[in-house]
Amino acid sequence: MELKEKILKLYFIDKEKQINIAKKLKVSKYIVSRTLAKDSRYKEEKEKRKLENKKKNREFTKQYMNKKRGENDYLILKKMHDQASFELSGGKRPMNNIAFRNWNSSLYKYNDKNKCYVLKKGLTVGADVPKKINWK
Repeated sequence: MELKEKILKLYFIDKEKQINIAKKLKVSKYIVSRTLAKDSRYKEEKEKRKLENKKKNREFTKQYMNKKRGENDYLILKKMHDQASFELSGGKRPMNNIAFRNWNSSLYKYNDKNKCYVLKKGLTVGADVPKKINWK
């Protein structure tokens, strides 16, 4: 079998990577990439492999995060959710300023000079939203 045919077979049929083909056939990666670039199926196959790799990467990331989080984190998140539900539902007492800032952190920026959180400029908010929150 001719070199070109071997390269095309390994890439399109056996689904080998270019670097692996070069190692198997003992040729440079440049020869492999040039041979594949001349083939009409190459662009389509390359796009298909990109999408497959993207899917694999997403799955790997999901599995990694699930392992890393574990059962304990679920309990912590559940407790935080319950606390937030209690605070937002009115509960027995209103939400304090620090809790409000934690749940609406994008509204505030920290002011080093005054050692407090200040409402960002340009935001239109209700009268009950604290403009300044001292952080102790």
